[in-house]
Amino acid sequence: MKSFTLSAILLFAFATMTFGQTTPPTADAVLKEAYTKAKNENKKVLLMFHASWCGWCKKMDASLSDATTKKFFDDNYVITHLDVQEQPAQKALENPGAAEQLKAFKGEKSGLPFWVILDGEGKVLADSQIRPKGASLDTYGENIGCPAADNEVAHFAQLLKNTSKLTDDQLSIISKRFAQNKPAPRPVAN
Repeated sequence: MKSFTLSAILLFAFATMTFGQTTPPTADAVLKEAYTKAKNENKKVLLMFHASWCGWCKKMDASLSDATTKKFFDDNYVITHLDVQEQPAQKALENPGAAEQLKAFKGEKSGLPFWVILDGEGKVLADSQIRPKGASLDTYGENIGCPAADNEVAHFAQLLKNTSKLTDDQLSIISKRFAQNKPAPRPVAN
């Protein structure tokens, strides 16, 4: 009987480890880790809110990790993600508390991706919204998400310049890479 009980316990443990879904870390835990790393490495945090269904989120990640730009971002930013706004079947992917963080950063009306640049203490330095000149970060603006249009890429490059040690040459390379995200013009029907 002991061997049956032990076998049942081991089978249950194996099934739980193999088939059990792991809960993503909380938003607070993700941010705490990012802030600690940023402070230790004298970097800023680039926090991106994204979802598995978001094509522009994938383009943003691809641009950040492109061979031509990755080192520039890695040298200046701790890049981290919080998963939000998933479809019902994918809700388990969301980081607990991420929706509240999105709202706290004034991104809940913005669409995805929405990103924020923070210092190692969690102070917001910039985000993905273009606002009227002179407007504070508390004012809602237009989300550029993954920069692609000329004005979006220029705005992104300026924010990077203001929050990093990136040189003008490096910013030019980053701008060229992000400009590749611009959708191709649609053919005009005759």
